[in-house]
Amino acid sequence: MTQPNYAQLPDHDRQRLRACTHHDPHAVLGWHAVDGGSVLRTRQMGAESVAAVLQDGSRVELNALGDDFFGAHLDRTEACDYRLEVTWPGGFTATQADPYYFLPTVGETDIYLISEGRHERLWEVLGANVKTYTTAIGEVSGTAFAVWAPNAVGVAVVGDFNGWNGAQFPMRSLGSCGVWEVFLPGVQPGAVYKFAIYTQEGYRRDKADPLAKLAETAPATGSVVAASDYSWGDEQWLEKRRTTNHDVEPMSVYEVHLGSWNQGQDYRQLASTLVDYVADMGYTHVEFLPVAEHPFGGSWGYQVSGYYAPTSRWGSPDDLRFLIDSFHQRGIGVIVDWVPAHFPKDDFALGRYDGRPLYEHPDPRRGEQQDWGTYVFDFGRPEVRNFLVANALYWAEEFHIDGLRVDAVASMLYLDYSREDGQWAPNQYGGREHLEAVQFLQEVNATVHRAHPGVLTIAEESTSWPGVTASTEHGGLGFSMKWNMGWMNDTLEYFSEDPVNRRYHHNEITFSLVYAFSEKFVLPISHDEVVHGKGTLFTRMPGDVWNKAAGVRMLLAYMWAHPGKQLLFQGQDFAQRAEWSEARSLDWHDQDGWEGEYHRGVMELVRSLNGQYKALPALYTQDFSGHGFGWNKADDANNNILAFTRYGTQGEKVLCVFNFGGTSQPEYTLGVAEPGQWRLVLNSDSGEFAGANNALPETVEAISFPHDGYDNSLTLHIPAMSAQWYVFEGR
Repeated sequence: MTQPNYAQLPDHDRQRLRACTHHDPHAVLGWHAVDGGSVLRTRQMGAESVAAVLQDGSRVELNALGDDFFGAHLDRTEACDYRLEVTWPGGFTATQADPYYFLPTVGETDIYLISEGRHERLWEVLGANVKTYTTAIGEVSGTAFAVWAPNAVGVAVVGDFNGWNGAQFPMRSLGSCGVWEVFLPGVQPGAVYKFAIYTQEGYRRDKADPLAKLAETAPATGSVVAASDYSWGDEQWLEKRRTTNHDVEPMSVYEVHLGSWNQGQDYRQLASTLVDYVADMGYTHVEFLPVAEHPFGGSWGYQVSGYYAPTSRWGSPDDLRFLIDSFHQRGIGVIVDWVPAHFPKDDFALGRYDGRPLYEHPDPRRGEQQDWGTYVFDFGRPEVRNFLVANALYWAEEFHIDGLRVDAVASMLYLDYSREDGQWAPNQYGGREHLEAVQFLQEVNATVHRAHPGVLTIAEESTSWPGVTASTEHGGLGFSMKWNMGWMNDTLEYFSEDPVNRRYHHNEITFSLVYAFSEKFVLPISHDEVVHGKGTLFTRMPGDVWNKAAGVRMLLAYMWAHPGKQLLFQGQDFAQRAEWSEARSLDWHDQDGWEGEYHRGVMELVRSLNGQYKALPALYTQDFSGHGFGWNKADDANNNILAFTRYGTQGEKVLCVFNFGGTSQPEYTLGVAEPGQWRLVLNSDSGEFAGANNALPETVEAISFPHDGYDNSLTLHIPAMSAQWYVFEGR
């Protein structure tokens, strides 16, 4: 009786492997036991011959089976290690381990957690992860590839290591979880790859890896195998961060677009120049516009194609680690903009990843953001939530970031955000609230704060949604802080008015204190306020160059004194004249020439503001409590005078006085809480800041003379267009 030739390839397997629609190529290729022995099969595109070298040193020639398949029947039944010796045209021979010899690199627990949407270290399982296995013949190093593509009928790894041939390395499906995987021996860091997705509609779509840790530099779109050997030096910083309560600490943030701060500098160069600048200016934190990979530089990083890949525009992931580490070793925290609200439609990236809506919601009324031409994540799908929550943890774990500023939160919270009637679908209760997005935000905030105490999450949220910074245990969204967009809009509108007209807009400068303690606020003058024809802080100010500079100094002194932490975008701390552009460096030359003194003066003021701010606990220890603030003068609209006292937790007091008008007030009386000496610590009109240099007394005496509801009062000289801070020193 003739024994079957098990080395021959069944036609149905052959056709599916040729079309890359086989859900389990490992069941056909590689070594397999059969009746009376075993078979070994491989596919080597373009090879002339293939032999197997077994662990006992024996050698087996494989027969050509057609379509670049090779196979042999072995008498032995027990499994053994082997290497494939492949000979190519011209006589070149390569010896390699067989990808279809290895067990799945994604374990059962991983599959369970992925299916549940609770795998908090997703980047260690999906994507491309360099691994080394010890086999009977010796160590095998390579890369484990895994991707979530549940709608695909087949998936293969393609890259510069196989001529981008979609039939060479088909992946196996791990069942209903939708994950496909394969381990490729010999593929090392630096290899460029994509996933060839074969769709149910019969198309091949080459897609970048959603969890790639590195991408080619745009406009190229390939993913790159990467591994880190970076050795961190920020242990002391991280230890301190774990126990830091940022609510009661100073927080002065410098917002930066890394590509335009000083154009042409990479992560490593910025680790010197930018770190020195931020430290010299006295900021406590720096905030990067998004550094995740993005295809179009003009998006400033807000249309992300690689959520796990730091952009290659300015160096490698380890170069970015070096930059962050350098900030930490100088005592400066690093916040990164994070964009979980939406993603671009570029064909190589997340959109319609496996031929059908996957990361995006399938209903265009929920799955598309028309204003931005982007897709919206399907926040109700566990695997999508997992992708984003794990990504937040990834930046904290792998890059030691100290905070995530979450972009466009309002667009996530409301189903009708920027949509007309008929363009949105209500929630299950008929409302406009995006309940799944709310649950996602609560999950990501609670998870980040649990896993990494001391790491901040900050919402860019422009509406009056309640409880943005309330704890998730009490039904809030759980953010650490929220950008105060109302304060920003009202303040910039007020300062754009000519001083003679500001009396009619006085409520714009006082209204923020009505709600200042309803959330934990950051006061932002961000990149969004210096683009698209809005002008800059300098150009918004009315008057000649002197008045413009005085207005900027006054605004910044008011901002630093106001309850809440503060954020200032690059260039505004020297009153850059031109709007910001990502395509050029900051206009550092504004500080040159005879008018440059005004820009240098603003910079000196910001340096002084940061120094005084950190030295005065009254300005930060009760930022989020009404106990930290009291009005001294809120109703003098005719004179454009504003005055308030900031109170620290240990009884410290700082009196902050502002003359937003064009007329000096040489003898202005204010009621104050305490009699005794008040010492001048900041005067925006000082000559060192290119002000009018009006001589003001170093101390003033408050006497027991009732005024404006206070039992005590003092009389001040308040120059036009100026701000002063006074510290109470006692009797």
